[in-house]
Amino acid sequence: MRDLYPAIEPFESGMLEVGDGQSIYWEVSGNPQGKPAVFLHGGPGGESGPRHRRLFDPERYRIVLLDQRGSGKSLPHASDPDADLSVNTTWHLVADLERLREHLEIDRWLVLGGSWGSALALAYAETHPDRVSELVLRGIFTLRKRELDWFYEGGGAHQLFPDLWESFVAPVPVDQRAGGLIDAYHRLLTDVDPAVHGPAAVAWSTWEASTITLLPRPDVVAVFADPHYATAFARIENHYFVNHGWFDEGQLIRDAHRLRDIPGAIIQGRYDACTPPTTAWDLHRAWPEAEFTMVPDAGHAFDEPGILTATIDATDRFATDRFATDRFATDRVDEARFTDV
Repeated sequence: MRDLYPAIEPFESGMLEVGDGQSIYWEVSGNPQGKPAVFLHGGPGGESGPRHRRLFDPERYRIVLLDQRGSGKSLPHASDPDADLSVNTTWHLVADLERLREHLEIDRWLVLGGSWGSALALAYAETHPDRVSELVLRGIFTLRKRELDWFYEGGGAHQLFPDLWESFVAPVPVDQRAGGLIDAYHRLLTDVDPAVHGPAAVAWSTWEASTITLLPRPDVVAVFADPHYATAFARIENHYFVNHGWFDEGQLIRDAHRLRDIPGAIIQGRYDACTPPTTAWDLHRAWPEAEFTMVPDAGHAFDEPGILTATIDATDRFATDRFATDRFATDRVDEARFTDV
């Protein structure tokens, strides 16, 4: 099992005004002369953190982290009742990445994203393939209807976690559940009354936190259950899901042919209940040039031991420019690199 690289601090950070009254937090750490790489956090509505810097060799990478619109240290924060989510869409975030890349005077960068970050990474890379040197994706999520139904509409995940599911549906009035839980939660989360949107946000966020790891992790749940974090996380995430990410159905898989010239790695936990492996497999079939790794003993979270190992192995392989022209063997499910933990 690989460990994270040692803890480091940013040598540069700031707030970038991106229009629409929005400012995004960004930071750079590692080697100022190193290979540029950007990390895209999950959610949407999550945030970047110090441990994400440690997915990259700090001696070889110039590591860029950011908090997407409305989340983390970016402003205005989506926990603010007056926050305007109409200017927070996938395509706003794609444009923000380009603004940040230009602001930092980066020509091309490795893009690493997991969960929602994998969807944003795909949207960005399919829009700007000439700006992506490599693409590393984990816990693949493309916001297709069947993916949203599986986790939020009683389409399958509820059968694995019936006890946790009861807590998830509890805030929704029984007579509103038949119309769809994502839509019902949208009404709750946009209610101006904290007594309404507060408990709903915590229930929404706790459901996800309780199911993303192979084994229970109370420390993870505690972060997601914090009301300030949960309100922004749930509001932004639900906003994206109500709008299906502003994608055509199946768009990210459909347009994967645009990635053919980008070296890549697809990393998926076999027992990922949040974003089931079928989506990663569909992407693998649409983009066979990328290395595919199915981790045999992992769920969804980025720091599941096997996923962490595969992710750092990928960033290590891509650390020098020569890897930008390498082709990985296709149709590869690498069981040998993982050990029991």
